[in-house]
Amino acid sequence: MNALPLKELTAWMDSELRVREIADYAAAVNGLQLENRLGQVTRVAAAVDASLPVVRQAVAAGADLLLVHHGLFWTPMQPLTESRFEKIATAMEAGLAIYSAHLPLDAHPVLGNNAGIVQAMGLEPTGTFFDYKGTDIGLVVEAEMQRAEVLERFRQALDGGAVHFCPGGPEVTRRIGICSGGSGSEVAAAAAAGIDTFLTGEGPHWSYPLAEELGVNLLYGGHYATETFGVKALAQALETRFGLPWEFLDHPTGL
Repeated sequence: MNALPLKELTAWMDSELRVREIADYAAAVNGLQLENRLGQVTRVAAAVDASLPVVRQAVAAGADLLLVHHGLFWTPMQPLTESRFEKIATAMEAGLAIYSAHLPLDAHPVLGNNAGIVQAMGLEPTGTFFDYKGTDIGLVVEAEMQRAEVLERFRQALDGGAVHFCPGGPEVTRRIGICSGGSGSEVAAAAAAGIDTFLTGEGPHWSYPLAEELGVNLLYGGHYATETFGVKALAQALETRFGLPWEFLDHPTGL
């Protein structure tokens, strides 16, 4: 079985995703979060969250590198006891390394979640928006389309998943914004960027009435569902470049 150095793979991902350049939430801790003792990788697993059930799935799949969007350190610092200990111990005992990329993966023009959504909808990005500490995270598509068609394309991109729709904007779109995950709270930033139709994962309750007041169509596709694209694309890139087999571990939250 082909084995590659973990450090080589990590260095390539760090460079490709610009993890040291793109600012993120402090708890994201982008990059390699857990080494494995042998420092080798033969099989890759990809998932949205580094949860205990996902770690167990990765071990059962024979993976020695797990790629995730949401890593190990989202919650405030806590003792490694109970389920937290079990998660780390399970990974370490099985020789499973864990690599996480949050905003660097959202923002990547080819491998990112937003790029994946745009491609799956059969569209082409024409620009970016939503600056976060010097990096535009979202993508813009200039397209004159019936909003019903945008809604249907978004549903199909999410494999037919449910999309909650706020018809707050025009029936014919001209400027569509795409920003995955929990970006619904940024509806005002989208409106300020001239976006009339905003596709995201989820948002707070107030984002719906605000979208109506600002004249923006708002489509919520689910936080999890909109963030499966990046880790899949990253794993596929590792297979293409390094010949490593991979599989996606689907563990939806329904949110």
